[in-house]
Amino acid sequence: MDLNTKFTPQSWPDHPETATMEAKNKFVGFWLFLGGETVLFATLFATYLALKNSVPDGNEFRTETLFELPLVFVMTMLLLTSSLTSVYAMYHMKNYNFKAMQVWLAITGFLGLGFLALEVYEFNHYIHLGFTFGNSAFSSAFYTLVGTHGLHVAIGLVWLTLLILRNAKRGLNLYNATKYYTFSLYWHFIDVVWVFIFTVVYLMGVVG
Repeated sequence: MDLNTKFTPQSWPDHPETATMEAKNKFVGFWLFLGGETVLFATLFATYLALKNSVPDGNEFRTETLFELPLVFVMTMLLLTSSLTSVYAMYHMKNYNFKAMQVWLAITGFLGLGFLALEVYEFNHYIHLGFTFGNSAFSSAFYTLVGTHGLHVAIGLVWLTLLILRNAKRGLNLYNATKYYTFSLYWHFIDVVWVFIFTVVYLMGVVG
C-alpha cells in the first residue's frame, strides 16, 4: 500500500500501523528494542534487590522509613492514567480522527510531565534529607533504577512532543501511523516497568 495514498475514514485500514511492509519491519526492530530494555530493567531490579539492605551501621535511611507512599501513589495514578489516554489516542488513530488523536496524546504528555515533575521533587526531597547517590549501596541502586525509568519517561515525552509538532500540519498517514503506535507501545512499556518499581521498591520497601 502506498504511503502517500489519500484516505477517508471509510477507506482507512483496520490496522494502519502494520499496513505496509516497512511498518512491519519497524515493528520487528521495535520489539527487539523492547527485549533489550526488558533485560536492562531486569538487571537493575536484580541489583536493587541485592543491595537494598546494604546500609552501613548507623545509617538512618532505610526503606521502611524513607519512602512516602502518598506521593508515590499520586505519581502512579498519573502514569497509569496517561497509559489509558494513550489507548484513547490509538483508538482515534484507528478511526482516522487525527485531531482527537492529537488531543489525547497531548493529555498523555501533560500527565507524563506531571509524573516527571513529582519524581524530580521526590529526588530533591531525599537529597535534602541527606539520602544522596553515594550515601550507601542501597541509595546508589535506588537512584539508578528509578532514575533510569525517569530518563525513559523524559525520552518518551521528547518523542511525543516531536510527533505532535512535526505532524500537526501533515495529518495522519500510513507513514506516521506506525510512529504513533510504536510510541504508544513504548509508553505502555515504561508504565508496566513503573508498576513493578511501585511494587518492588516502594510497597515492599515500606512493608519491610
